[in-house]
Amino acid sequence: MTSSPMSLVSATTYSSVVSTVLDNNKGMAVEMAERIVREALAFVVTGARRPYLAMAPSRIVDEGWHAFIVHTEAYAELCTREGGFVHHAPGFDPDNFDPDILEQTQDAIREAGFEVDPELWRPPTDDALVSVAANCQHAPNCTIKPMKKPEKPCNKPSAA
Repeated sequence: MTSSPMSLVSATTYSSVVSTVLDNNKGMAVEMAERIVREALAFVVTGARRPYLAMAPSRIVDEGWHAFIVHTEAYAELCTREGGFVHHAPGFDPDNFDPDILEQTQDAIREAGFEVDPELWRPPTDDALVSVAANCQHAPNCTIKPMKKPEKPCNKPSAA
């Protein structure tokens, strides 16, 4: 069963995060901002539930993550409720971009029970779909380089 990222936060919070994306990206269509926020919510929840995975958002999805982070109370509450705080460690070096990390991240989001919007997972320099204000492309430790899958999970939350 696929989860709806919109059900993870209140309607008021969701609308406010979408508005933040729109405020930061003049001229963006509301439907695009909503897609970005839904994908960012799925990314954050997957990261909170599975902190042992190497994950990174695309530059487009990162725009939604940025917008959600500034809603500090709602962001902290969601992270805590879903397993743990997902820290933001920006980095941007499109010359050292690793497409595998985006594939790994999309796979993790699917495994967490969410649908993935593949159009939003473009390389950092591809703004053919939409141009966003976010100017970072993430990977753990602020680097954009190939990531190995962990040999065994660390800091894995205990089963309840």
